[in-house]
Amino acid sequence: MNRLRIGAVSYLNTKPLVYGLESADERFDIIYDLPSRLADRLAERELDVALIPVIEAINNPIYTIVSDACIACRGPVRSVKLFSKVQAGRISTLALDEGSRTSATLSRIILMKQFGCTPECVPLAMTDSWREVDADAALVIGDRAMKSLTSDDLPFQIEIDLGEFWHRWTELPFVFAVWAALPGTDLNLLDHALSDARDSGRNNLDEICASASPEYGLSQSECRDYLTKHLHFQLGPREKLGLSQFFDYAKQLSLIDQDLSLQFYDCKITG
Repeated sequence: MNRLRIGAVSYLNTKPLVYGLESADERFDIIYDLPSRLADRLAERELDVALIPVIEAINNPIYTIVSDACIACRGPVRSVKLFSKVQAGRISTLALDEGSRTSATLSRIILMKQFGCTPECVPLAMTDSWREVDADAALVIGDRAMKSLTSDDLPFQIEIDLGEFWHRWTELPFVFAVWAALPGTDLNLLDHALSDARDSGRNNLDEICASASPEYGLSQSECRDYLTKHLHFQLGPREKLGLSQFFDYAKQLSLIDQDLSLQFYDCKITG
């Protein structure tokens, strides 16, 4: 039997989603990479299913969202931040972290709709220091966004948690990543396996935090606080409303194609 190739993100926020998949299940091969690269590898059919940025899920209409497991927030997310040297309405150049295209789109929506500015966007490689970018602001995601600004971070003076900003603005959750599958994949198998893996991860957070703590330079209590207070892993009705609002704004601003929509395994459509 061919093993299903599952692409996952090598960030702390993914640990609860893959905990139950890492127990040498002979049905699966787990492959780790950046969110944006996972999307590329899924598009190239190097993977059967992957945890990809939601913007990638809607940009490829052949994908099906296969599980109610996701990475979302209902307030401050801590790991997706905009750091700026100037007031948000004066940002003319924005360095975008290459790790996630969803966060890049979210940052542009917020700046355009809430602050009336359309900055020129430049890439920020994962290997580059965001503190040294030649831009007014930098979008930083993942583990390197977890620490807040200090006096050593001048000339940066403004820090915006995009999850918190979105929730205060829309009163809706924000979904960053979903499990998307290619056509012909056993969706029923994946639906149950990915949801069960998420549930197993949520039930074993002490073990996950103990293992992740030295890897990410956080205490076990900081890891648990992040995974329980700042992240949400259930794709429910409110999360789908948040997705719809996000895509509506992206379409209004011509950041995505007007005709695109999401296909869910439970046959519900949004977009």
